Amino acid sequence: MVMLKAGLCALSLSSLLAAGAAMAQDVPGIEICTAEKTMERRTSCLQSNVDFLKKTMTQDALAQQQKLDAAAREITALKSRVDALGGTVAVLQRTLEQLQAQGADKKVKDAPATPGGVSKEAPAK
Repeated sequence: MVMLKAGLCALSLSSLLAAGAAMAQDVPGIEICTAEKTMERRTSCLQSNVDFLKKTMTQDALAQQQKLDAAAREITALKSRVDALGGTVAVLQRTLEQLQAQGADKKVKDAPATPGGVSKEAPAK
C-alpha cells in the first residue's frame, strides 16, 4: 500500500512538472530543462534560463545601485545639515557666554557695597 501511494505521488509530481514546463514556455523564467527530449530543445531551454538570469541580475544590480546612490546623497545632505547645526550651536554658545559675562558684570556693578566687601548674593567659597 505504501509503495502504491509513493508511486502515485511520484507519477502526479512528474505529470505536474511536465505540464508546468509545457505551460511555462511562454512565460519568462526558470524552466525545468530535463523534461526536453532533444538536445536542441534542451540547449535552447538552458539558454533561455541563462538569459533570464542575466536579465534578472542586471535589473537587481541596477536597483541596488540606485538605492546606494540615494543613500549616499542622503548621507551627504545629513552631513551638511550637521555641519550647519554645529555652526549654529557654536554661535549660540558664544552668545550665551557673552550674556553670562554681561550679567556677571551687571551684578557686580549693581550690588550694594557691604561692610567687608562680601556681597550677600554671592555665596562664600
